[in-house]
Formats: sequence, structure tokens, C-alpha cells
Amino acid sequence: MNENATCREFVRPRLEAAGWEDDKHPIIEQKSFTDGRIVPIGRNKIKRHPQKRADYLLHFTRDYTIAVVEAKAEYKLPSDGLQQAKDYAEILGVKFAYATNGHGIIEYDYFTGQERELDTFPSPDELWSRQRAAQGLDDDTLVEKLLTPSNIGDKIPCYYQEIAINEALKALLQGQKRILLTMATGTGKTLVAFQICWKLWRARWNSKGKFRKPHILYLSDRNILVDDPKIREFAAFDKEAIYKIEKGQINTSREIYFAIYQAIAKDTNRPGLHREYPPDFFDLVIVDECHRGRTSHQLHCKVISSSIQPCFSKAH
Repeated sequence: MNENATCREFVRPRLEAAGWEDDKHPIIEQKSFTDGRIVPIGRNKIKRHPQKRADYLLHFTRDYTIAVVEAKAEYKLPSDGLQQAKDYAEILGVKFAYATNGHGIIEYDYFTGQERELDTFPSPDELWSRQRAAQGLDDDTLVEKLLTPSNIGDKIPCYYQEIAINEALKALLQGQKRILLTMATGTGKTLVAFQICWKLWRARWNSKGKFRKPHILYLSDRNILVDDPKIREFAAFDKEAIYKIEKGQINTSREIYFAIYQAIAKDTNRPGLHREYPPDFFDLVIVDECHRGRTSHQLHCKVISSSIQPCFSKAH
């Protein structure tokens, strides 16, 4: 029996029997999650390597990938696909990797560093419980906010954007004060920032722990860098929630604020518009292109910074 038949006859039914299903805990089958590495050939030509494709990605929720499964033909050993599953797990940032030939199942747990044989696939709740314990996610309210659905519009986050969104949210919800996301030009840092804001806004997270939506400031050094996100990605927010601080006018009744440094900073003619806001007014400050800004330290708030410096050294 070849690999496709093994997946159809054995692997998928065993995943479904363990509780993985398309609605609540989605199984994503034959998922190409990279476009393929671009390799220069000579001076003027390039070649693209094959895409990386996982046989199965297991999602605890629609937006939270938790495991990868690599299936091989029935006549092969269950462990034959384990290294490939581990390679994919490391790229995807997941902590559970599985290899199977439809009968035997091998698990590698990145939290414990242990490899073991299993009779059945773990259930979604079992894997999530293990991950929560390993990552110290013992607060049910925190977990509920972490798993808030993202906004699915024209742009669906790719694998590294999903990693950035979930890891930034986890760090923020666990109380980390400053988070730096270093992303190369064109890798979607604005989309990542939007999804972080959307999830926190929908979850009614705020730094005071009150039942209200957060006050978020999106800060940069040029109008185009705040105007473009405001009318594009952030257009999914209610219009009444958005406000741009400019022309010397402030507003404290909105939730998603946009501003450039020059509009709120102190200069020779003004004491600084940022002084009109209480020091703890903003629950979250996103500093776009933070390597070019020098005034963000004046705002005594939580900060998520994003930069265009390249960080993904392996371009797939």
C-alpha cells in the first residue's frame, strides 16, 4: 500500500478516532507551508526548490497549530518519517512531531526531548494540556484570550506570521513588558500587528484587568506608515474605535489610536501632546520601524515593537 492509500485507509481514521476533526480541532492535510527556497544560479538566473509540504498539521483551534504528522507507506517503518516530521515541527514552531506507517506511531516531544512509540494518537485535549503545563499556561482566563480567533479576511497569516502572533500574545498575556518582532521587509509585520491588536481587542484584554477593550497606540515616524495600516488592515475594526492623533487634537474615548512621533512629541512650540494622556492610558504601544524612533521611551506603557531588520535567516 503506497503513502496516499496509507493516509486514506489508516492515518486519517486514526486521527479522527483520537478526536481531531475539521470543525473544532482541524486536521489540515497535505499542506504546503512554504513556497520553496530561492537559490541563485549563476549571475542572472534563480531556481526555486520544492515546497515543504506536511502530510498533516493538527490544530488545537483554527489559528493554533500544535502538532505535525508525517506519514509513510505501510511497508515502511513508522520511524522512517520522524526526522522529516521533526524538521517541519522546528520550522513551524510546534512541539509535537509524529511519524507513522498507518500502524505504528512514533512521537517526539520537544518539551521533554523524549521519543516514544504510541498505540494511538493523543487527543487534542491531551496535547493542549501537556503544552499548557510545559509553558506555564495555568491561567484559564489567559488561555481563553490567547485562543481568541483571528480576523480572517483577504490575508490569511502564513506559518511564520502565525508563530509571531501567538508567541507575542503569549508573552504579553504572561506579563512581559517589551516584545521585539524583527521581520524582514515584505514579510507582513503590519498584518501581524493587526492580528495581535484584533485578538486583544476582541478578548477585552487590558493591562488593568478591567472589563473593557484595550487602548492601543500604533506609533511610527511617517504618516504613510500609520495612514496605510489605518485604512487597510485596521479597517476591520469598528470605525468608532479608531482615531488618529493629529493637528493638536486628542481624544480619550476611542480604543485604537494612530500617531506619528512628531504629532505627539515635545518641540520648540509645544510641550508635547502625549502629556495630555495619562502615563498609563495606553495598554499597548506598537512602535513600527522602531529602529528609526527615539521618543518611544517617553511613553510609559507596554511596548510591542516591529522592525524591518531581517530575522528569518532561512528563506523557504
